[in-house]
Amino acid sequence: MSLINTEVKPFSATAFQNGQFIPVNQDTLKGQWSVVVFYPADFTFVCPTELEDLADNYAEFKKLGVEVYGVSTDTHFAHKAWHDTSEAIKKVQYALVGDPTGTMTRNFEVMIEEAGLALRGTFVINPEGRIKLCEIHDNGIGRDASELLRKVKAAQYVHNHPGEVCPAKWTEGAKTLKPSLDLVGKI
Repeated sequence: MSLINTEVKPFSATAFQNGQFIPVNQDTLKGQWSVVVFYPADFTFVCPTELEDLADNYAEFKKLGVEVYGVSTDTHFAHKAWHDTSEAIKKVQYALVGDPTGTMTRNFEVMIEEAGLALRGTFVINPEGRIKLCEIHDNGIGRDASELLRKVKAAQYVHNHPGEVCPAKWTEGAKTLKPSLDLVGKI
């Protein structure tokens, strides 16, 4: 069964953000758009490149009213240590959520049980706490924050314009489609 359009399941975790430890739960993800990005582990290889890319684009996410959460099965203490020692991770201003129990990782169905680590999973959650985008892929494949921004904009557009959809390669301001019988066979 797909996670698309399901509500985020209950969890309780601690995150490291801007020099503080903060509580995070399913209700934290409500009331605004959220992006939750799972990654395997701190102090690794592809992960800091992705988190740095998100950090470099964080202001753009914030302009869209989107909060970003990076999640791994490490503790919030490990996130702080990584933040204090890595030039790439020092740029991160969004929350790095510790999930050592794996509750959140299992709730989003990205747990690699035999390793106790997360797959690379990306989730866009609407203000009602429903998952609108879910991408899960092999841990050797890094993600691109600019492509994620495009998808967030599309999700927000569709949310705010019922009856319209965004075609392939849609970008903000481009033409959308209104599905109807008149379009069948004409695209």
